[in-house]
Amino acid sequence: MSVTGKRVEVGVYQKAKKGNYYCGDSYFYTETENEFVCALADGLGSGEFARESSQVVVDIIKDNIHASIEQIIKRCNENLTGKRGVVIGILKIDFTSKRYSFSSIGNIGVITISQDGKKKRNIPNGGYLAGYHRPFKIENGKVDSVMNFIMFSDGVSDAELAQKYFLNKNVNETIATYEFKNGQAKDDDTTLIAMRYTG
Repeated sequence: MSVTGKRVEVGVYQKAKKGNYYCGDSYFYTETENEFVCALADGLGSGEFARESSQVVVDIIKDNIHASIEQIIKRCNENLTGKRGVVIGILKIDFTSKRYSFSSIGNIGVITISQDGKKKRNIPNGGYLAGYHRPFKIENGKVDSVMNFIMFSDGVSDAELAQKYFLNKNVNETIATYEFKNGQAKDDDTTLIAMRYTG
């Protein structure tokens, strides 16, 4: 599935863990006049209860897209008391300042790919959200006039991420190639979101 906004094109691949009907990963993205927001949440474990927790987080983000990443994570954390924990990644691109910011807690990964093809993989904050305070850092940077971002859950392996097709300029082709090469059922829920900013 892919959607083209005015400034950001998005392609998504998602598949539930082998043997499961429900995928424990939930995601959301939107583009407004001033910014682009993308979030990926992975409920601990798998199946229906993992999906419930990850969907709670995504629903909060939908209702708070203009809040800062720090505020969003705090609100998500507050609403997970008594539920399964969640690992999360959030990316925001500010079209006015031409800067991006992201934070990931747990095993949600983010890769930035600059206009000259240089890949940089972030190191996520440790732990997960489960209703108690969790320290985290927020990464910031300037967006190139053209730039790719890849966000992924732990169903995507390091070996897969090393492939050169992630440098592809077309997010549809990136997702199609990933599915062709790696689309078989795995031992974990898998979500891969490819984004291309063209400011």
